Amino acid sequence: MTKLWQGRLSGELPPEVALLNHSLRFDQRLYPHDIQGSIAHVRMLGKQGIIQTNEAEKIIATLQDIETELDAGTLAIDFSAEDIHSFLEDELIRRIGDTGKKMHTGRSRNDQVSLDIRLYLRSEVDQICVMLSSLQAALDEKAQAHTATIMPGYTHLQRAQPITFAKHLMAYHAMIGRDLERLIDARKRINRSPLGAGALAGSSFALDRHAVARDLGFDGVLENTLDAVADRDVVIEVLSDLSILMMHLSRFCEELVLWSSQEFAFISLDDGYTTGSSMMPQKKNPDVAELIRGKTGRVYGNLFSLLTVMKALPLAYNKDMQEDKEALFDSIDTIKLCLPPLTGMIDTVTVNVDVMQNAASKGFTNATALADYLVRKGLPFRDAYRLVGQIVNHCIQTQQILEELPLANYQEFSPVFDSDLYPAIQVSG
Repeated sequence: MTKLWQGRLSGELPPEVALLNHSLRFDQRLYPHDIQGSIAHVRMLGKQGIIQTNEAEKIIATLQDIETELDAGTLAIDFSAEDIHSFLEDELIRRIGDTGKKMHTGRSRNDQVSLDIRLYLRSEVDQICVMLSSLQAALDEKAQAHTATIMPGYTHLQRAQPITFAKHLMAYHAMIGRDLERLIDARKRINRSPLGAGALAGSSFALDRHAVARDLGFDGVLENTLDAVADRDVVIEVLSDLSILMMHLSRFCEELVLWSSQEFAFISLDDGYTTGSSMMPQKKNPDVAELIRGKTGRVYGNLFSLLTVMKALPLAYNKDMQEDKEALFDSIDTIKLCLPPLTGMIDTVTVNVDVMQNAASKGFTNATALADYLVRKGLPFRDAYRLVGQIVNHCIQTQQILEELPLANYQEFSPVFDSDLYPAIQVSG
């Protein structure tokens, strides 16, 4: 297969060099975006009179046929091509001859690749945002069903204060909301067209960059042509946003693992989201939650990988930047793999209301409420704090809980206690 860069160079690359250089094995997924961008570019070339209108129409029609066949699986990708751009152009030329050779007029693979990535990112970010909205809806629905379900809130993984299960779930709802905001905001920076930047300095042809941008649904163009082809900050930004998202998913999954253990028993995961042991027949393992937690590391790694690739590259394009795609594709695939099962787990989880309530009651989570009661009675907070600590210690020694300790015992610690303390410290929904 003819290389797009042959002319100055001749001969074939050694097999080991060709293998290192080729990206078709992973960038083939960009074919819809590459064709979309090529059609817009060729349409502009025709309107600008850079190529004949009938030539533009012929190229566009053939590209549409190629896309249809690739979608249907009736056209096989030739993996001897260097990349998806080379394959598509070679296939076009094979079908319509020299006319196909005009498609690349005024364009470089540098701005072509940058465009493809932005089109891909825009599409994938939109899909992930829809998935995140579904996850939020599942959290909201489960929270609505448990607005009166009391559980212990924790700090340092120690029982702290009583809260509702709904409040705990809605904390993650809020985190996912910020993840959505970050991706939506990143989309604004993604949605700028680099096409027309050429290799780095634009083109001597009278290209209409703004017309192509409008045709492709972009908000505008990247004005500096060096910047348009030399940076991958939008990819890094999305990888950063996805890393933060995975951190939130991992924390939630960690809690699902803890809560579903026999030690907590706050929840029971649906059988469809667990697996068994090959040796121990009694086991019900929270593998789905653990896998999502585990996959967080690879998303973090992809972010750091690309940051490292880009940290010392001079302007403009360098072949190192080919490394952006595998990191990006893997993180996108990982996120899309994790979100649906997590949403399903939330939808189907069984909440053990009585166990949560009992844990909140027996963990002295109402001790702060008792201190607040004393403050309202006129004691300084530090005095109230020390006094409640002594009462809690007494309850531990006598195996009692605060709401069941008799008033006479309270009054041994302070005469300000009255029967109105019990409503103030009641742990209930």
